[in-house]
Amino acid sequence: MRGRVPETIGHWAFGCDVMTGVALKMLFGERSKLIGLVLGVAFATLLITQQASLFVGLMLRSQNTIADAHDVEIWVMDPFTEQIDLVRPMRNAALYQVRSVAGVDWAVPLFKAAVPIKTADGRLRNAMLLGLDDVSLAGATNRFILGSLDDLRRPDSIAIDRTGFNQLWPNEPLKLGMTLELNDRRAVVTAITEAAPAFSAQVIVYTRYSQAIGYIPMGRDRLSFIQVRTRPGLDSSAVAEDISQQTGLKAYVADEFAWRTIIYNLRRTGMSTNFAITIALGLIVGSAVTGLIFNSFISDNLKQFATLKVVGVADGSIMGMALCQVGVAAGMGFSIGVGLAAAFFEFVCTPASTLRGFYLPWWIVAAAALIMAVSILISTAVGLRRVLRLDPATLLRS
Repeated sequence: MRGRVPETIGHWAFGCDVMTGVALKMLFGERSKLIGLVLGVAFATLLITQQASLFVGLMLRSQNTIADAHDVEIWVMDPFTEQIDLVRPMRNAALYQVRSVAGVDWAVPLFKAAVPIKTADGRLRNAMLLGLDDVSLAGATNRFILGSLDDLRRPDSIAIDRTGFNQLWPNEPLKLGMTLELNDRRAVVTAITEAAPAFSAQVIVYTRYSQAIGYIPMGRDRLSFIQVRTRPGLDSSAVAEDISQQTGLKAYVADEFAWRTIIYNLRRTGMSTNFAITIALGLIVGSAVTGLIFNSFISDNLKQFATLKVVGVADGSIMGMALCQVGVAAGMGFSIGVGLAAAFFEFVCTPASTLRGFYLPWWIVAAAALIMAVSILISTAVGLRRVLRLDPATLLRS
């Protein structure tokens, strides 16, 4: 018996190879249906992966301002402020309250507001204006293309992100010294940053706090956020809790504030619903097309399956053939769909475009593969059932 085991395995493997070959010949013999299967899966895969990646990218954009302030550990805000883009200003006295809390190494003000900016030739854009502490200039991005953070100490100076520069001066190379108008006040570009794109503005502008509050006419409450760094060796979460208890303000560690901003946009905006509908439509359309075409393919090949049953091919082998056919077609379509999605993010979401920062995460590809596999199996279950319940005698007599 032991000597026959390898021979038995060899016969089984040879039988599997034969059945696989027959299944593939049947599949590729129906080229029009094969193309339909591949295109249906490719379209669904492209829609799912692209839209899901764009949604994830938008959610990450909503917290980019927090993430870019690499030297800030704690964000302090008015108790009614829920996320980074919905600001309720505080009184200046709040800054001194926070500085008096034990465990605070330094605390600096941050002014944040939306402001229209205009070039000399009349091009108008909406910008996110960030006013940094005049002394430390803490809270800015550390990625500069031209100029440096210290250049903001010059009179009327601002730093602008590269995408914003390209939108304001689309035909100009990156250079310093360009002038802008912010609420009828002059501003000079003395630095160009690679700041992460913002969720609510096309252009990101950094300047000093004292200069920023001059650009925006406001009341006496102008302090948007207080940025804090804790003393070395102390737990940031514990210090944030102390700040909240002693001042009556909200204080969050940077990561927690970033997640709260993302969750706010998930719950309070319609973006999640819109993207979910688009992804669901792609899944439904892809599954429906795949199921209909595969069922049509099964119907056209019922006599071939009946013949295989007559010669003694087991139901399991026939079901394996059908799954092999749909698996090959789905694999081809999925690969094409993922390739098109990857090409979109590679060639469209360039560093100079407004879609910069978007990319195709690997886990979205994995999730899409799982979702497509389950949906295709469900949609083709009817065709597989017809194969298993097939009566060869009845079919061959017709």
